[in-house]
Amino acid sequence: MSPTGGRHFLQIPGPTNVPDRVLRAMAAPTIDHRGPEFAELTKALLPALGPVFGTTGPVVIYPSSGTGAWEAALANTLSPGDHVLIGETGQFSTLWAELAGRLGLDVEVIPGDWRHGVVPDAVGARLTADTGHVIKAVCVVHNETSTGVTSRVPAVRAAMDAAGHPALLLVDTISSLASIDYRHDEWGVDVTVAGSQKGLMLPPGLGFNAVSEKALAASRSAGLPRSYWDWAPILDANTRGFFPYTPATNLLYGLREALAMLDEEGLPAVFARHQRHAAATRAAVRTWGLEVLCADDREYSGSLTAVLLPDGHDADEVRRIILDRFDMSLGTGLGRLAGTVFRIGHLGHFNDLTLAGTLGGVQMGLQLAGVPIKPGGVDAALEHLRDAG
Repeated sequence: MSPTGGRHFLQIPGPTNVPDRVLRAMAAPTIDHRGPEFAELTKALLPALGPVFGTTGPVVIYPSSGTGAWEAALANTLSPGDHVLIGETGQFSTLWAELAGRLGLDVEVIPGDWRHGVVPDAVGARLTADTGHVIKAVCVVHNETSTGVTSRVPAVRAAMDAAGHPALLLVDTISSLASIDYRHDEWGVDVTVAGSQKGLMLPPGLGFNAVSEKALAASRSAGLPRSYWDWAPILDANTRGFFPYTPATNLLYGLREALAMLDEEGLPAVFARHQRHAAATRAAVRTWGLEVLCADDREYSGSLTAVLLPDGHDADEVRRIILDRFDMSLGTGLGRLAGTVFRIGHLGHFNDLTLAGTLGGVQMGLQLAGVPIKPGGVDAALEHLRDAG
C-alpha cells in the first residue's frame, strides 16, 4: 500500500521540517549583496544570533554545511601538528576526528561506547597528565545526532578548569542549537559549531562559528591553511554589513524569520518543549518494551531518541515499512549502529500532535515488521503530553 495523500512526515533528526513562514520568507526576490538593503539585513541579523548561542561575541556565518563549520573551527585556531583531544560519542565525533587528521592535526580520541557522552573526569585526567600543555584543543559533540546522547559541556569545562589547562574548548551544537539549552559564554566555550538545518528550522546551507576572545587571539597565530574559512575577512566585512564573498541571501531571509519565531516563543519555552517531546517519546519506547540507546538519564537528548531493537530484528527494515506504508522517514543507524537502531527526530518545527502522529506510525511499523512490542506506547506518550502540558 502506498500513501496517497497528506504531507510526508520527515521525522529524521535533520534536516528538519521548514515552517511555512520560513519558506515564504525565503521566496522573496534576491537583492544586491553589495547594496544598502543587504547591509541592513546583516546588521540586524548578526546581533539576533547572539542569544541563540548564548553569546555577546561574534558569530561567523558561512554558506556551508556543518562539516564546513567544523573545518573552520579547527583551521582558525590550530597549526599543523597540533594535538587535539576528541571524545568519541558516536558517528559525528568520529567524523570530526577524521577531518582533523586530514588537516594535519595530531588527533587523540578518548574511546567511548556510543551510549554515553564525553566523560568529564576522563578529559580532566588526560589534561592533568599533559603537564607540557601539548594538547591545544578539546573537541566535544554536545548532542550526538547518531546516538541521542547529550554530553555535559559545563562539566567538561569544569574538568578543564580544575586541571588548569589552557586548551581551547570547541563544541559541535549542530543538533542541539535552538533545541537544547546551550550557553557559549557562560560555559566557557571557545568555538561553537552549528548548522542551519536542525533546530534553526532552515534547509541545509548555513554553517556557524560562535567565537570567544581566546579563540580570536589564537586565530592570529594559527598556522593551518585557510582562505574561504578565515574569520578575519568575514568579521571585517560584517562590520559594514557585508561578506567577502557571495552570501546565501535567501537562506539569510529564512534565518531572520526563524530567529523571529524562536524569539516569539522564547528560548526557555523552546527548550522545555523539546524536553517534553523527548520524555514522551521515551515513555512510548519503554512501554513498547524497547530500549533507549542513551544509557545515562543525565544525557538524554531533547532533539532525538535512538531506539535499540532486539537481536534478530533489522531497524532498516522497520524504517522501510514505515516509509512505504505511512510515508514517514525515520533516521537510520549510522556507523557501528547500522541496522540495530532507528532514530526519531523531535526537534525544530514540531508540536504535540506531530509527535502523536509520529509515534503512531512507529508503533504500527514495529508491529508490521514483527518486532515483539507491548501495545500502549502511543497512549503512554499521550498521557505524558497531556499531563506535562
